Amino acid sequence: MPIAILLTGGQRNDGAVFTEVIDDIRIPRIGAGRPRTRPNAVIADKAYSNNVIRDYLTSRGIKAVIPQKSNEKASRKNKGSAGGRPPAFDEDLYKSRNVVERHFGLAKQWRGIATRYEKLAITYRATAVLCAVVAWLRK
Repeated sequence: MPIAILLTGGQRNDGAVFTEVIDDIRIPRIGAGRPRTRPNAVIADKAYSNNVIRDYLTSRGIKAVIPQKSNEKASRKNKGSAGGRPPAFDEDLYKSRNVVERHFGLAKQWRGIATRYEKLAITYRATAVLCAVVAWLRK
């Protein structure tokens, strides 16, 4: 289920706003207490495999489940022992990433989201939020 929505330009890289999306997460607690702002783990694809994102997640105490790009692996191996260890990767946890892709597929069933009919950012974001609300209500 979607827990944070951040609207950017279509040509903008998702990794550029990664920290803002993570900072936007608020999960209410059952009962009293402030909402959780830190997930246990972030499961992302290879596009998010860079040191800036990994260092940010480590500094916040969040487990990064991100596979390495092939060029990163080759670069590390070319450096030999100076290349360091590969980052930890939990393959079993990464298998649950399909949930994210399934929600993108669900959102693209909404014609306005898939084809970007709404020209105003506020209208497009409202459609995305409405899609998220419907997904939560179906659950």
